[in-house]
Amino acid sequence: MITLNSKPITMDLPEKTTLLSMLRNELGLSGPQLGCGQGECGACMVLVNGKPQTSCNLPLWAVQGQEVTTLEGLGQDGRPHALQQAFMDENAGQCGYCLSGILISASALLRQNPVPTRAQICQALDTHLCRCGAHERIIRAVQRAAKTEGLS
Repeated sequence: MITLNSKPITMDLPEKTTLLSMLRNELGLSGPQLGCGQGECGACMVLVNGKPQTSCNLPLWAVQGQEVTTLEGLGQDGRPHALQQAFMDENAGQCGYCLSGILISASALLRQNPVPTRAQICQALDTHLCRCGAHERIIRAVQRAAKTEGLS
């Protein structure tokens, strides 16, 4: 059993099944994306016990008993997370393929450091590959979200 976006989930799947495969193929979640399939691009990033982790190369057995949060678990019904709102306000995404992973890593950063410097934001997002050239808007969106009161 794992706790996924605050809900307990139990599935009987083969031992080699990855967390990403379960999230997308079994549960129909579209937040985490399959990019490189090797944990190098960040498109599949999720939070495991509050820490960013690639899910494409993470076997299910490794997250048993853990708390997993995907993009779908950041906001609430009808109310986006402050980061999601800031990304929309800054038009920080173009194709959007990498944004789920970036939002996940940014949320972990802001939980750990509510007022990060630009350098800290860049470092936290350094492992994410984005080919759209939206980097400046992404950084501004994280800075905007950091200024939002009540960020969780």
